[in-house]
Amino acid sequence: MDFAIWSVIVGLLLVLMALSGTVLQRLPLSTAMFYLVVGIAVSPLGLDLMAADPRQNTVVLERMAEVVVLFSLFTAGLKLGPSLSGRRWRLPVQLALTSMVLTVAGVAAVVWLALPLPVGACVLLGAILAPTDPVLASDVQVHEPGDRDRLRFALTAEGGLNDGTAFPFVLLGLGLLGLHDLGAWGWRWLALDVLWGATGGLGTGAALGFAVGRLVLYLRREHKEAVGLDDFLALGLVALSYGAAVLLHANGFLAVFAAGVALRHLEQSQTRAPAASMKAVERAAANSDKTLAEAVAVHPEHAPAYMAQAVLGFNEQIERLGEVTVVITIGALLWSVKWQNAVWWLVPLLLLVIRPLAVALGLLGSYSSTGQRGLIGWFGIRGVGSVYYLMYAINHGLPGRLADTMIALTLSVVVASIVVHGISVTPLMMAYEKGTKRRHP
Repeated sequence: MDFAIWSVIVGLLLVLMALSGTVLQRLPLSTAMFYLVVGIAVSPLGLDLMAADPRQNTVVLERMAEVVVLFSLFTAGLKLGPSLSGRRWRLPVQLALTSMVLTVAGVAAVVWLALPLPVGACVLLGAILAPTDPVLASDVQVHEPGDRDRLRFALTAEGGLNDGTAFPFVLLGLGLLGLHDLGAWGWRWLALDVLWGATGGLGTGAALGFAVGRLVLYLRREHKEAVGLDDFLALGLVALSYGAAVLLHANGFLAVFAAGVALRHLEQSQTRAPAASMKAVERAAANSDKTLAEAVAVHPEHAPAYMAQAVLGFNEQIERLGEVTVVITIGALLWSVKWQNAVWWLVPLLLLVIRPLAVALGLLGSYSSTGQRGLIGWFGIRGVGSVYYLMYAINHGLPGRLADTMIALTLSVVVASIVVHGISVTPLMMAYEKGTKRRHP
């Protein structure tokens, strides 16, 4: 009977995913909100089909969130079309550096003043809640590589970059709690976790993205080989860049993001007529003739665009499946949370004060408009990334009572973000796009 019920639930979810691309986009609702309700419904609060516990299933939850974030970061990197030296990168870099640090500091300061928590726990909570989520923010991200919108580009790139800022602060918080080696006066943390973590991660991912992409293109153009199975290319590059970076003690999340950016940059640098190549790729995708697709895949001019688009298409499907899995799991966790440890005033303070203020200060002097800065400040969506950092901290020795408090505080922010951002994303983005069309018809 349980299998039949799960079969119905999964079938309905798949239908919902198919409809979400058109019907649900016109409603002030997000698919994540539906997934959250499903998670609550299958938990002991509803049908009791799934009894996930954030204290007993920490390893599984960490790995699940980690894998979903990795594919989302790779997808985000593949979507970013403008040149690496373009002016548009200034906004996300400012957000990932200045605004992220200000958010961590703001949350840590407020919690330290208001709650009986040690300094290390305050810094840790700030690092868990500060990064925007690359998984649940798809509605405000770049839709396709040719999208030149400044707001969408900034939010997409910020989601890919700010893990490089957040993770060192997670380690700093654990270090202040005696759970991570910071070195004398924090030298090890600064040199290894911050400086090498960021540069090593970006360098490793970029090098592997370029190397693998060039190898595939060489084999396809010169020898008509390595055609098809682009799904395995995506899986392999994500796993390779992440694993290599971690083995080098660098930031694996930044490595995966950089690999995606490098693959897209390689495609752009080797395509002389992007519009013609994309039309050829679209014809190959729409045509069921396998011979035509293989001809485009090995064409000297169209091969880069075909490779990048095929990898992106596969990754977007994996990302959506990952979103379903993790958000349902978040909903299924809520029954076991000790909500007496939650501090609900922290939710509006973070979303309405700390994040917008950090964005406003971080983007001082930038070329963004007031409306764009306002929307960037509002769309600081929290989600799967915060769940990953929470589980990472628990698995690295966070004490039980402190872990219960962190679970309640983190999930209260994540659930509130899924709901309020899910309701507001459609009307706000529609209004923004209408305004953009009026200014640039």
